[in-house]
Amino acid sequence: MGAPGRPNEEPVHSVNLPGFAIGKYEITQGEWKALMGKNPSKDNACGDACPVEHVSWQEAQEYVKRLSAKTGKAYRLPTEAEWEYACRAGEQYDYCGGGDPDKVAWFGNEYGGIHKVGLKQPNAWGLYDMSGNIWEWTQDCTHADYKGAPADGSAWENAGGCNSRILRGGSWLAGPQYSRAVLRFGFSPNYRAGDFGFRVVRTLE
Repeated sequence: MGAPGRPNEEPVHSVNLPGFAIGKYEITQGEWKALMGKNPSKDNACGDACPVEHVSWQEAQEYVKRLSAKTGKAYRLPTEAEWEYACRAGEQYDYCGGGDPDKVAWFGNEYGGIHKVGLKQPNAWGLYDMSGNIWEWTQDCTHADYKGAPADGSAWENAGGCNSRILRGGSWLAGPQYSRAVLRFGFSPNYRAGDFGFRVVRTLE
C-alpha cells in the first residue's frame, strides 16, 4: 500500500486483509432514493444510474446503517486499505484499471459533470469508476502519512474522533493526477460537495 516520492503516500507497506465484498459501482441516486428518500444530489437530472453526490461522510454512515438494518448484513464504508486493494486489483497501474486515465476515469471539468456508472473500462476485478466520476468516502481518519497505520486492513481511527476523513479516487471536477490509485485526500466529515459520494463494503462472515 502507498507509493514512494510523496510524503503522505509513504512509507510503502504491506497490509493483510480479511475477506470482504465491495460494490461494483458507486452508490447511485436510484439506490439512495430507494433507501433514504429525497435525493441530495446537485446533478439530479443525471438520473438514477448516476452516482449519488453531495453526500457527507456522516450521511454515508446513515446510509450503511439503514442498509444493514434492512438486509440483516453488515454493510459499511470501506477502510482506506480495502479501497486501495480493490482499486489496484492485483496490478500496479497508476489508475484503477490501467495506465490511461481516459479509459478508466471521468476526470477534469472538461467532462462537464458526473456520468452514469459503468461506462468506462473496469479494473481487473470488474469494479467501475474507482478512478474518477466522484470522490469516495472511506472510514479512516486523515493522517499525514502511513507511519503507524494498521497492518490488518482495519480503519485507522483516532481515540478522540477526528475532524477529517479520507476520500479516494478523484472526480469529474479534478484533474487526472487526483484519480491516481494511491492518492489520499482528507476533508471534514460533515462537508458535502457535488463530487463527494461513496461505495459500500460488506463484511464477510
